[in-house]
Amino acid sequence: MSIETETGEVTPESRVDELAAEFGEAITELPVYQKFAEAKERVENDEEAQEKIQEFERIRDEFMMARQTGEADQEAMRTLQEAQEDLHSLPVMSEYLEAQSELELRLQELNEIVSDELVVDFGQKAGGCCEDE
Repeated sequence: MSIETETGEVTPESRVDELAAEFGEAITELPVYQKFAEAKERVENDEEAQEKIQEFERIRDEFMMARQTGEADQEAMRTLQEAQEDLHSLPVMSEYLEAQSELELRLQELNEIVSDELVVDFGQKAGGCCEDE
């Protein structure tokens, strides 16, 4: 899978693109990624989970609108928190959240490995010239 220019030359840019594609593919082969993908698929195919996700999103959207207009109160916050707890209490959802957390930790480790070679944090946006650390 060599990426070459029109002249057949492999440039540093094309090599980096090739390595990035290989890196992404390798991540999808990690057991932690496979566990996440399987848990995500189970959530997507679980009717009860989908209903609770839609309900949570509806309540969250209502809360955000109320907050923007200054009408949000503690009761609305409690309703939102209860909807989130109800959603997260589903076994299929808690398994998904656990798998997501494990994947995020592994991706953070990979970010640190890549970032060790760079002067910027690979996983974060590169800001101005003098970003606080």
